[in-house]
Amino acid sequence: MKLSCLSLLFAFAPVAKAQNPNLIRINQVGYYPNAPKVAVVEQRGFAKKYTLRDAKTNKTVWQGKAVEQTVSPWSGKRRATIDFSTVTTAGEYILSNGKQQQKIVIRDGALHDLAVGSMKAFYLQRCSEPILEEYAGKYARPAGHMDNEVLVHPSAEHIVDAAFLEDYSRSAGTKISSPGGWYDAGDFNKYIVNSSFSIGLMLCAYEANPEYFNNLGLNIPESKNSLPDYLDEIAVNLRWMLTMQDFDGGVYHKLTTPSFEGFVMPKDCHQTRYVVMKSTAATLDFAATMAKASRIYRKFKGLERFADEMLSKAVMAYTWAKANPEVLYKQDEMNAKYDPDVSTSTYGDFKVIDEFKWATTELALAGIQDLIPQFANEVYKQDFYLPTWGDVENLARYARLGDCSKANIADAAPLIRYADQCIESAEHSSFASAFGNVASDFCWGCNAECAAGKGIALLYAYRLTNDKKYLNAAIGVADYMLGRNATGYCYVTGFGNYSPKHPHQRLSAADGIDEPLPGFLVGGPNPGQQDRDYCKSYTSSYPDESYADDDTSYASNEIAINWNASLAAFICWLEAEMAK
Repeated sequence: MKLSCLSLLFAFAPVAKAQNPNLIRINQVGYYPNAPKVAVVEQRGFAKKYTLRDAKTNKTVWQGKAVEQTVSPWSGKRRATIDFSTVTTAGEYILSNGKQQQKIVIRDGALHDLAVGSMKAFYLQRCSEPILEEYAGKYARPAGHMDNEVLVHPSAEHIVDAAFLEDYSRSAGTKISSPGGWYDAGDFNKYIVNSSFSIGLMLCAYEANPEYFNNLGLNIPESKNSLPDYLDEIAVNLRWMLTMQDFDGGVYHKLTTPSFEGFVMPKDCHQTRYVVMKSTAATLDFAATMAKASRIYRKFKGLERFADEMLSKAVMAYTWAKANPEVLYKQDEMNAKYDPDVSTSTYGDFKVIDEFKWATTELALAGIQDLIPQFANEVYKQDFYLPTWGDVENLARYARLGDCSKANIADAAPLIRYADQCIESAEHSSFASAFGNVASDFCWGCNAECAAGKGIALLYAYRLTNDKKYLNAAIGVADYMLGRNATGYCYVTGFGNYSPKHPHQRLSAADGIDEPLPGFLVGGPNPGQQDRDYCKSYTSSYPDESYADDDTSYASNEIAINWNASLAAFICWLEAEMAK
């Protein structure tokens, strides 16, 4: 999530916990039997010998010394690495340094429950539908914002002069219906740019692993069509996105209240909701997403009409964007012209070359003949970099790679070079991970856009080369996210033995249930601490420790659909590889 202005009423949680007091840092969810298994110990937990015992029999199955000592480049803290990869028998174990211990789980499908949980989180984040008790247990709730009567903001006004086209006019204050979809993040609004990125990334992972995703059962309300659960959940947001297109093909940037709601449940929200301004970035992102989805959903019986609608809407959007290539979302300028002012997330993007490349690629792959020559000659940057909502060029590269079986070397080579750099950075890492070795790794949403993003890139590299060093590096990134890190947190709510309890999420804070909604990846350490005026719980400013489990910490502890999209794409793909 990207915030431009925050003047919020926070739910004041208990004082946040600092780092995990257990000095043995592990993957708290599970290790695969035939994969690397590493733990890291902080200096105060150093020991001459470490043991791994069977939790049932108490029999020692492994003992050894630390294989490497490292020093943090920021804090100067010394750490030791324990490698017990020789233990390959599934089971539950106790890893001990003589003073502290950690429960270790080794099993096939080690991250399967997390893969399912990362996707069920989207169900819990649905906007206009009730969350049913039979599928969500204590997390059941009534429907949120129905969005059946949303007003056209003056910035989005569209008046058609010709009398016979009056039905297509949308003057300011016109009521339109735009229900469904997912709440974007810790707030209650819905944004096209971020929705498009989220779905685009999730569908890239699907294209690389359709068999796995088609069999990923989520135990949520049965589909009314032939779609697998994974695609059915994504369709919830696709259908909302279709309601955000104006008659001329342009797409509204967001559906929002003028300002963020307080930490209350949706039933207690009373601000008017608006569709706000059409933008080139939102329209191109919409075009790319709809074109990509049309290719995938067309393969399922009974979804042909849905696929046709998405593709035709994608073409309309692309046509509008070509005619309006520089309609950029600048919220302050908009507020100077129109009332009411809007102060919710901007998702502003002041260059759209990457959006044009992504949309062109997806439309060409969907069979739009006029764009195929341009697609064939499209030039990408020589260096690969991780895609984000604000820079989607490498979603186009992922789309061109497909399942990697027929990859073009021009598309693959920059990604392989990037993956090699990731592996090189892990050689002397404090946490035996390709993530977290340079200060720039830690930013707003680093657990997703940097950590999970690196994991996805490494899995592409593995698929392209069949070299296990990339797969093992991806596993190391997952280990980092799930507890083998400087704070000792497993950064996914409801998983592991030391995970966030107070995410910056209104639904979790206001629902009257102590535990947060499960399956959500929080943003992670962020030395920028843009929320320091609100959050007083930071205990460190070191890049990899600048995290607060506090619902006032929107800079380090918020959740967002693009972050869960990164988590789901990464963990599901990793599970797919390990299941082979």
